[in-house]
Amino acid sequence: MSAATGRRYAPEIVVAAGCLIALITFGPRASAGLFQIPMTLEFGWGRDTFSIAIALQNLLWGLGAPFAGAVADRFGTVRVLCFGALLYAAGLIVMAYATTPMTMHLGAGVLIGFGLSACSFNLVLAAFGKLLPEQWRPMAFGAGTAAGSFGQFLFPPIGNIMIEQIGWHQALVVFAGSVLLVMPLAIMLGTRKTGGAKQVASAVNLPNQSVTQALTEAFKHRSYVLLVLGFFTCGFQLAFITAHMPAYLKDAGLPAWVGGWTLAVIGLANAAGSLGSGWLTSRMPKRHLLAWIYLGRAVAIAAFILLPASPATALAFGVVIGLFWLSTVPPTSSLVMLMFGTKYMAMLYGFAFFSHQVGGFLGVLLGGILYERTGSYEIVWWLSVALGVASALINLPIVEKPVTRAVPQPA
Repeated sequence: MSAATGRRYAPEIVVAAGCLIALITFGPRASAGLFQIPMTLEFGWGRDTFSIAIALQNLLWGLGAPFAGAVADRFGTVRVLCFGALLYAAGLIVMAYATTPMTMHLGAGVLIGFGLSACSFNLVLAAFGKLLPEQWRPMAFGAGTAAGSFGQFLFPPIGNIMIEQIGWHQALVVFAGSVLLVMPLAIMLGTRKTGGAKQVASAVNLPNQSVTQALTEAFKHRSYVLLVLGFFTCGFQLAFITAHMPAYLKDAGLPAWVGGWTLAVIGLANAAGSLGSGWLTSRMPKRHLLAWIYLGRAVAIAAFILLPASPATALAFGVVIGLFWLSTVPPTSSLVMLMFGTKYMAMLYGFAFFSHQVGGFLGVLLGGILYERTGSYEIVWWLSVALGVASALINLPIVEKPVTRAVPQPA
């Protein structure tokens, strides 16, 4: 199946629908940190209880992504997106009425985690790879990522206002209703089933390659393994900041609005950073772009924790780190597609994303556990700096070309 034959809607409609899905699904998840203080105060939980739930969410989001991607690759995207939206909304409702740590972990951790794996931007980007002409893809990857970032800009201030005006329980219910809007939008990202369909062979798409063969090939490919390892750091840094930044700033004596608006400006700057990254992805070596992004994050985090905390430094950090926030996604997804083609892109990007989410799991979990033990987030901040430098180095040896395959000879 070529991109052209698989497309049912004009490219502009596909991109618009995918961007709206990314915006809607990323918004509530990016607002999770706003609920930490009110929930822990109401129920007398430690921050480690909240952190375990969000860490579990990140882990299961990543764990489910390759399987959701494989199902979407095999049977089409619409059903997977709709199922994910239902799980996500159910998780927000359970979280809204949770009164025990176990119920909190079920809603915020299990249901939202698996829901995100089936309806977030990882599937949107894979659908773009299948449905859009090749010349559209780099900027579409950037636009989809930027739309998720705009969700991060839009939802936290709204969530902050709703928590103050109607309470955190009702705010989560409103978020659950917004997630259900994914279902009608998913129709425009419909991809044809690959099972039994005639495939068009190319330099990187093998028509008869099985899932097992695709996975074996990918994990024997050094550049793919390096890409997956480097993506771990992205998740560690992002999830830690998303979950713990509002509490970190509140501990520093800053008002609650600073945390909400810091997350918001991260999202707004990320929209610009993701679009810029999509543009640069087709104009410079992708491995160099990734190395500069990870190094830039390390420098920004180090500067932030060395400076005195204030609204100005928090918001300035939000702008700078936002430019690097999800700008890793366009070059990462483009490299996966360059190496292996589009046939199993959702699944193979899903495994890279699993590494991202394992990093997110550890970032959130270590933040909560080490805070409870030391009363500070300092260790995790400096670990984020070290991982940023390590990932910058890991990405440099990546070889940017399609995987080498033996050409079948005619009988």
